[in-house]
Amino acid sequence: MTRRAFISGCEGLALSQAEERFFAETRPWGLILFARNIEDPDQVRKLVAGFRSAMDDPNAPVLIDQEGGRVQRLRPPLWREYPPAATIGRIHARDGQAGRRAAWLMSRLHAADLSALGITINCLPVLDVLATDAHQALGDRAYGDDVEAVAELGRAAAEGLVAGGVLPVIKHMPGLGRALVDSHHHLPVVEVDRNTLSATDFTPFRALAHLPLGMTTHVVYSQIDAGHPATTSKKVVDEIIRGEIGFDGLLMSDDISMNALAGSVGERAQAFFAAGGDVVLHCNGEMDEMMQIAGAAPPLSGRAADRAETALALIAGPQPGDIGALGDEFDRLTAKAA
Repeated sequence: MTRRAFISGCEGLALSQAEERFFAETRPWGLILFARNIEDPDQVRKLVAGFRSAMDDPNAPVLIDQEGGRVQRLRPPLWREYPPAATIGRIHARDGQAGRRAAWLMSRLHAADLSALGITINCLPVLDVLATDAHQALGDRAYGDDVEAVAELGRAAAEGLVAGGVLPVIKHMPGLGRALVDSHHHLPVVEVDRNTLSATDFTPFRALAHLPLGMTTHVVYSQIDAGHPATTSKKVVDEIIRGEIGFDGLLMSDDISMNALAGSVGERAQAFFAAGGDVVLHCNGEMDEMMQIAGAAPPLSGRAADRAETALALIAGPQPGDIGALGDEFDRLTAKAA
């Protein structure tokens, strides 16, 4: 049965009967999990299985944001505490090889945690190049302010996920690093000229444009399209993301319920699709909004369906590895950055 072009959250630790019916009837492309959906490994596995049962698809995608630092949904004491990306950036600044290895190891360990739960996609790496005056909402989620380092570490992180059988998502396209306000609450406006953005913010995304999944950002680039944030800007999607950056993978929105965007969530979703996006992401698990998103999302077809199929075909079993030994190696590398 044809999927619809959206990814949905859910409310709690298990699907309600209403959610089961909703997923069975609306057929979203995937489910995304948050801390509110996480209690212990058995519970998460049951939740994932419940979604796939409702979808009648044992391989339906399940996503999560498991970056490290402030953004990790699986937390101690049942899961490892991971450092933020900035820690990996500091290691890399001292020793490039060690930094790349630490980025790969952290993602490989993430993948081991996630694949054990049936989660197949991690919204990582963050490829935003951090500006010195950027809002703290991004802060240590970024690898740093060195363009080439961000690209190198993002590549290593993506490769670590793939080695563990989990797909990466490059974010936040085409760059959140200059945002002066938090897009969860306000709409950031970046006034920097296009040539500067091309030489800095866009560069890591160009370097990893071959990857199969990407996420937009709710930022207005006033020198490119003053009237629309990237998520709903046809000019940004066509000229920058698809054009200059050269990304031809499945393009999902950042959470469409974030307050940076205007209008109802259904209107926001429609604007995202009109701009050329493939799959809209809605995260808060509120059923009335989920219904609006389902109503706005078209069937996944054409190039979007091809991109989705290409991405999922890349999921393979994890490569052999001693996870305990890899964890010990990671701890030794990151201890030096403490």
